[in-house]
Amino acid sequence: MSRVYLTRPLPDAVLERARELFDEVEVREETAPLKIGQMRAALNLYDGVLPTLGDMFSAEVFDEAQNPRCKVLANFGVGYNHIDVDAATAAGVMVTNTPGAVTDATADIAMTLILMSARRAGEGERMVRAGEWSGWHPTQMLGLHATGKTVGIIGMGRIGQAIARRCHFGFGMDVVYFNRSAKEFDFPATRTASMAELAARADIVVVAVPGGAETHHLIGAPVFEAMKPTGHFINIARGDVVEETALIKALESGQIAAAGLDVYEHEPQVPEALISMENVTLLPHLGTAALEVREAMGFLAVENLRAALAGEAPPNLIEPE
Repeated sequence: MSRVYLTRPLPDAVLERARELFDEVEVREETAPLKIGQMRAALNLYDGVLPTLGDMFSAEVFDEAQNPRCKVLANFGVGYNHIDVDAATAAGVMVTNTPGAVTDATADIAMTLILMSARRAGEGERMVRAGEWSGWHPTQMLGLHATGKTVGIIGMGRIGQAIARRCHFGFGMDVVYFNRSAKEFDFPATRTASMAELAARADIVVVAVPGGAETHHLIGAPVFEAMKPTGHFINIARGDVVEETALIKALESGQIAAAGLDVYEHEPQVPEALISMENVTLLPHLGTAALEVREAMGFLAVENLRAALAGEAPPNLIEPE
């Protein structure tokens, strides 16, 4: 008898698929992350668990769960820095994720932030709602014309490339990128030797690297100091990739012009300094928040669960480092 645990409410179509495949499906109705005790219990009570961002399956959790019943953590999302893969594997628990399903939606949110930041859309919307708009005039709320500018993308994986394509083909932007290795694309792009070089060349800097220990605080003062004073900074990666205090300082000092953020270092807490700045566009982690996308993510996570519990190789198994 297969028993699985979904740590958050998911779209109805995903729940229906799960109930077709497994004998018992328990869905936690709370939307807050699991606590340590809940994670330990889940590992011991269920054959498979479908966790997501915020469910911190650390080494400590696995240390306390002796010989867990759980055989797979089928993560809902591409990022898995909240799961200690090495500790899970050592405990006999496979870890999977949902790549591919999130690519276009996350790239679309990057473009949303680029355009909102460049054209001061959030600021303008607040002005209209507050009844402070006095009417059109030639110098009202002048922003940055994104078309034809240079975009610098840090991290050229699936999502970074999808952003680059949108920028190049949709807005005629020149693309520069920083990545651990050179890549070939179906569009022109120049690899820079450093993030500082990229920051100095780009009008818009977009961060699209995966989360994890290797990228924690990857972006800090040196990047912001290298950016143009007219530069816009966009983060759709993970919040802790950016040293938030350095970003706030760069914005407050005028070192950079503006920022657009979908993720935060300690989300859902957002610093008051960011909230108070008119030149910062803030979104509540909307990267994949479209029904079709969340359904696709859920179907992929459920298929990973099914395969693992059937003794097959899951489609998206994450190997320990």
